[in-house]
Amino acid sequence: MLPALVYLALAAFATALLGSLHAGRVVVLHLVLAVGAMPLIFGAMSHFIPVLTRTRAPGAWLGSLPILALAGALLAMAAFSLPDMLWGRYAGACVAASAAIAMLIWSRGRRRAMLGRPHPGLAWYEAALACLVLALLAILASAFWPQQWAGLRRLHLHLNTLGFIGLTAVGTLAVLLPTVAGRPDPEVGPWLRRHLPWAVAGTLLVAVGAAWVGSLAWVGAVAWAIPSGRLGVRWLRRYRAEILAWHGAAPLLAAALAGFGLSILFGAAATFMPALAPTSVFVAGFLPPLVSGAATQLLPGWRRPGAQGAWHMELRRRLGRFGGVRAVLFCVGGIAGGMAREGGLLLSAATLLWFILQAVAAMMNTRTIPQEKV
Repeated sequence: MLPALVYLALAAFATALLGSLHAGRVVVLHLVLAVGAMPLIFGAMSHFIPVLTRTRAPGAWLGSLPILALAGALLAMAAFSLPDMLWGRYAGACVAASAAIAMLIWSRGRRRAMLGRPHPGLAWYEAALACLVLALLAILASAFWPQQWAGLRRLHLHLNTLGFIGLTAVGTLAVLLPTVAGRPDPEVGPWLRRHLPWAVAGTLLVAVGAAWVGSLAWVGAVAWAIPSGRLGVRWLRRYRAEILAWHGAAPLLAAALAGFGLSILFGAAATFMPALAPTSVFVAGFLPPLVSGAATQLLPGWRRPGAQGAWHMELRRRLGRFGGVRAVLFCVGGIAGGMAREGGLLLSAATLLWFILQAVAAMMNTRTIPQEKV
C-alpha cells in the first residue's frame, strides 16, 4: 500500500498546484493536506513505528487506517464542493479523528510492549498524532461554537501544518538524511529528545496565536525556529557535500527543511505584511521536496521489501538524478509563491511533474535488473 500512497500524494500535490490558479484556497489546501499528505503519513507511520519500537510488523487491520483517513478527507472535500453536504465536514473530521486515535493507541501499545526504551523519534510521531486529533476536534467544536468558526479554522490549519505534518516531517528528516548520506548521526537521538518540547510549544503557540492572540504566534515561530534552525546548521556541518550535490535525495530533503523554515518565517512576517502567502510556501516549497526526496530513498525498499540489492541501488540512482536541480527549483517556487506570485506555484508543479515522469520511467526501466545482494 505504501507505494500507492506515495503516488496518491504526488498526484494530489501536482493537481493542487496546477489548480491553485482557479480553485479556492480551502479546496487546494484540503487536497494537499488531507487527501495527499494525511494518508501517506499514516502509511509511513505504520512502517516506521515498528522499527522505532523494535517490534513485529503491524497486522493487516492497520492497513485500513490510511484508507479511513482518506475517506474522511474525501467527505470533507465533498462538503466544500456540494452545498447540500455541509454535514460531510463534521463526518469527515469524525472519521479521520477515529483513524488518528486508533494509530495513537496502537503506537502507545507498541511502546509499552517493547523491551527497553523506544527511539526518540516515536515521541515526535505521537505528538504529531495528538496535534491531528486536536485539529479535527477544533472542526467538531465549530458545530457547537459557530461564532468562533474563523478562529477554530485557523487553529485547525496550524495544528495540521506545523503540528501533524511538521512534527512528523522534521522528526523523520533528522534520521532520514543521515541514512541517505550513508553516515548515520550518533547524536540524532539526544537531539530529538531535547528539541521536541520546543517544536510542540512552537506549534501550540502559533496555532493559538493565529486563532486568537496574534502576539503568541511570534513567540511560537521563534520556538519552532530553534529546532529547525539547529538541525539545518548541524546538517551543513556534517553533510554539506551531499546537500550541495547535483543528484540524490539529500538536496531535496535539505530543501524541504528550508521550505518548512521559510513557511514559518513568512507566517510571522504576514502579521504586518498581509500580501504574503505563507501557506503557498508550505504547499510549493516544503511538501513537494519532502515527499519526492523521501520517495527517492524509501520507494525502492517499499516496492521490493527485503534484502537491498542492485535493483534498489539503481532505482534510487535514477529517482535521484538531478535531485539538486529540483531542490533549487522547489525553493524558488516556494519563495515566489509566498510572495503571492502565481508563477511560483506553477514552477513547483512543473518540477514535481518532472519528478513524477522521471519516477515512471525509472520504474519501467529497472524491471529487468535482477534483485541480487550487493
